[in-house]
Amino acid sequence: MNQELSKILNIYSTQKHIDFTTRLLNSSKETIISLLSDLLTMYMNDKNSSTLREYLTVTIAGYEHSEGKIGFNGFQQSSIIGGNPLYCEAKPKNINSVDFHNPDKKTRRKLNGGGNYTDYTWARFEKDKKEAPQLLVSGFIDGKLIYIIEFPFICDSFIANFDRQLQRHFPNGDIKGRYLRGCNFDYKNFIDDKDAKIVYLLEKTILTEYEQYFDKKFYQKLLTK
Repeated sequence: MNQELSKILNIYSTQKHIDFTTRLLNSSKETIISLLSDLLTMYMNDKNSSTLREYLTVTIAGYEHSEGKIGFNGFQQSSIIGGNPLYCEAKPKNINSVDFHNPDKKTRRKLNGGGNYTDYTWARFEKDKKEAPQLLVSGFIDGKLIYIIEFPFICDSFIANFDRQLQRHFPNGDIKGRYLRGCNFDYKNFIDDKDAKIVYLLEKTILTEYEQYFDKKFYQKLLTK
C-alpha cells in the first residue's frame, strides 16, 4: 500500500469528515487517480472478500444486486404483474497472476468455470431446486473480468453432480450438525446445457493473452460456445 493511501485511510477512520474531505480537496488530480486505482486494485483482488467481483457479475448480467449476506445475490423483477422475481447466485473466481507464477506454489489454480457451495445439505439442495435460481459463473484475472456464464441451477447435469456428492457424504440423508463443506462444480456440469449462455466474454484477440490461466478444455469450449 502506498504511503498516501495509508494516510488517507487513517484520516478517514480516525479524524473528522471535514479533515478527510479537506485532504482530498488539497490533493492533485493525479494523486486522486492513483489513490482510487490502488484502492480498486486491492479490493478487486482481495482474497478474503469477493464483494466487488460479485457486484459486477450480478449487475453486468442484468440483475439488481442484493447487499444482504443471506439469500441470493441478485434478482430481476418479473414483467408479469404479481409474478415472482427471478433470483441469481453469483460464483466469481479471481486468479492472481503473481501467485500463479510463484515457483513455490505446488498447485496453480486455473479458471475452469468452477465454484462451490459451502456447508451443503440435502435440505438446502431441495430448497435450491425449488427456488431454482440462475447461476452466474464469472472469471477474473488480477481483478479484470474475463467471462460471465449464466445457466439454471436446475439443469440436469448440474443437479446430477450435486446429487452424487451428497449421496457420497450423506447416503442415508442429512445428519444433524454435519455438512458437506464444499459441494463443487466446474464447466463440465453446465457448459453443454441448452440454456447455458455467455453473458460476457473478452474479444478473442484479447482472450488469447490469458490462455495460460485457463483449463485447456474449458478455454476451447468458450471459443466455440
